[in-house]
Formats: sequence, structure tokens, C-alpha cells
Amino acid sequence: MEQAVNLWPLVGVGIIILGFVLRFNPMMVVALAAIATGLAAPMPVMQIFTAIGTAFVKTRNLPLIILLPLAVIGLLERHGLREHAQAWISRIASATVGRLLIVYLGVRELTAAVGLTSLGGHPQMVRPLLAPMAEGAAETRFGKLPAPVRQRVLAFCAATDNVGLFFGEDIFVAFGAIALMHTFLLSSNIDVEPLHIAVWGIPTAICAFLIHAVRLKRLDMWLEREVGGKATADAGTTATAKSGE
Repeated sequence: MEQAVNLWPLVGVGIIILGFVLRFNPMMVVALAAIATGLAAPMPVMQIFTAIGTAFVKTRNLPLIILLPLAVIGLLERHGLREHAQAWISRIASATVGRLLIVYLGVRELTAAVGLTSLGGHPQMVRPLLAPMAEGAAETRFGKLPAPVRQRVLAFCAATDNVGLFFGEDIFVAFGAIALMHTFLLSSNIDVEPLHIAVWGIPTAICAFLIHAVRLKRLDMWLEREVGGKATADAGTTATAKSGE
């Protein structure tokens, strides 16, 4: 005889959604959701608070791990990290936004493929280093960038990091998704070694690199059309005005 499933513990999900929609304090919302879920389970009150306290003790160092690198990066930015990155890339005459991002894409995929996923990332690499370098490479060739063009360059910086990480980590044999695929295949009586699954991620990673590299080359061509022509026209107008004087 089938037993009825108690759906009342799902009330915690509704509390979290409602609390975030109403912009209440996140900590208060999560605590109330945990208590409501425990009461609906039902669990003794002391057991609920014991579970909350145990989870807090286990994760109390997590905010420090997350926030400490951000504080260090913020301090470096305050002392000119972005300006130094822009100045360094501007000294390389052959550097373009597309070429810079292609190099970063290759490095990001290779490091993610060996498990070094923390070497890149939006807060620790894209915002303080990659984006200023891409802006510097563009401004060296075209001058001050209009706001829409600048936002497009920044979007490509973020997308390049995403593509490199997503397809690079699929090659790492200890990646969680590979373990998940291995377990799923075993449940279907298909025994495939995790190493074989990782190896067959290499063609996908290569294709992703080539496709995104083409997109980055097209970005260089787009910048030449959108900003390069305007910069040349402005330079010609300035030269004409000076000769008229």
C-alpha cells in the first residue's frame, strides 16, 4: 500500500521565494524557512535548532573564504591594478581585444582541464585584470570607447572566461559532472571509465575554442568598422581644421 507523501516541508521554499521578493533580510528569511520546514516535517524544536547550529558551525569560515579574496582584489584596484594592466597592454603594439581574449581562452581551458579552475573567474581575474587589459588594447587603437562598445567588450571578456571554464573542466577526470555521468551510465549497466569520458571531452573543448576564437576575431572586425572608421574620420577632421588655421 502506497504511503502518502508529506508535502508540507516544501513550505520553506515558498518562504524563501516570498522573502526574497519582498526584499527581507536574507539571513532572517533563510532561518525562518529552516524553522518552518522543520516544524512541518515534523521535527522536535530542539532538534531543529541543533541542526541549524551544527550547519552554522560547519560553514562559519565560508564567508571569510569568499570575502577575503574580494577584499584583497579591492585593495589592489584602489592602488592602481586596473591602470597598470591597461598601461602594460598598451605597450604591446600588436595587441587587439580579440587576440588578447583568444590567448586567455586557451590558458583558461588548459588550466581548467588540469583542475585549476580557481586561477580564473569573474571577480578575481576578469574584472580586475582581463577587462581593463581589453579596454586598454581597444583604446590604444581607437581612442576613447563609446559606452555601448565598451559594454560589448566587457561582455566578451566575461563570456570568454565562461566558455574556457565550462569546456575546459569537462576534461578534468575528477570533475563532478564526469562522476555524475559515470554513475548514470553505471545505473544503465554501461560501464565506462571516467578517464574515457574525460578524453571524449577533448574534441568538444577544441571545437568550443575554435568557434569562440572565430567570434573574437569577428569582434576585432566589428571594432574596426564601428570605432576604427569613426576614429579615422575624427582624425581627418581635426587635421583639416588645423590646416585651415
